[in-house]
Amino acid sequence: MATQPTAPERRTEKLDLRISPSAKAKLQAAASSLNRPVSEFVLDSALAQAEIALADRTTFHLSAEKWEEFLAALDAPPRPMPRMQRLLNEPSFFERQEGIDSADTRTDTRGDR
Repeated sequence: MATQPTAPERRTEKLDLRISPSAKAKLQAAASSLNRPVSEFVLDSALAQAEIALADRTTFHLSAEKWEEFLAALDAPPRPMPRMQRLLNEPSFFERQEGIDSADTRTDTRGDR
């Protein structure tokens, strides 16, 4: 059985904002490059940014069994990560640079500098 497409939500709310002339020109140029009205371009862009901003606050639902598995995974000790441990133990870029800088201040007895 085919499902019926849902009707788009009616736009009954209004949002006003003040922007600079350069910001307006940029929005108009962007909308025009996509052959879309400015209001549609701005709304779609703002909603896309809202999705990104809210992505980590989205709720999810699990069955009781999956919830227990999820909690067990959170409570489990971390798995060994030797490559990560080596990375964290080696000197940082700046620590290595300090070593190079201090080596440059030493007197060079070879005379080939």
